[in-house]
Amino acid sequence: MGEGAGVLVLEAAEVAQARGATVIGEILGYSASNDAFDLVAPHPEGRGAVKAITQALADAGITPEQIHYINAHGTATPLNDRSETLAIKEALGDHAKTIPVSSLKSAIGHLLGGAGAVELGATLLALQRNIAPPTLNYAEVDDDLDLDYVPDHARPLTTNGARPIGLSNSFGFGGHNNVLVVAAGSGPEA
Repeated sequence: MGEGAGVLVLEAAEVAQARGATVIGEILGYSASNDAFDLVAPHPEGRGAVKAITQALADAGITPEQIHYINAHGTATPLNDRSETLAIKEALGDHAKTIPVSSLKSAIGHLLGGAGAVELGATLLALQRNIAPPTLNYAEVDDDLDLDYVPDHARPLTTNGARPIGLSNSFGFGGHNNVLVVAAGSGPEA
C-alpha cells in the first residue's frame, strides 16, 4: 500500500491552446467494463480487461501496432498479474510481446482510489519524455508472465518518429476495468 493522490485538468484541446496551456497529453479513447466474476479476484482469463482494452482501442480509432507503452495495473499478485498479462496478449495479439509494460506500483505502492489518476499522470509524462519507466524489484520471472516488463531501469521507447501512444490500465475489486488510450502532448518536453 502507498499514500498519494493525483489531479489532472481535462480540457478541450482548442481551449488549452487558446490560453497557452502546457499540454502533457491527450486522451484518445477510453473504455470501462465489469467482468462481475468475483468480489476481489479478477476473471482468471482477464475477460473484462480484454473487453476494456479492445473497446478503448476502438474508441481511439487505433490498432495495437500503434501502442508504444503500457502502464499496467500491475499489483504484483499472482492472480492479477496473470489475468492482466493474458488480457494484454489477447487484446493486442502478436504485438503485445513487443510493447514495454511496467507498473508504477512497484515504486509507490497501491494508492487504491488515487492509483488511477497518479498512474495516468505518470503514463503521460513517460510518453512525453519518450521513456518506458521501470518495474522496480522485478527479480522472480514467471513463465506465464512473458511480456516485456522493463525490469529495474527505464529505457527509451521505440516510436520510429511517431507520436508516443500508451495504455493506462486501472482495474479494481468487483471486476471494474478501466483503460485509457493516451498520447504525448505538446508540452515543453514533448
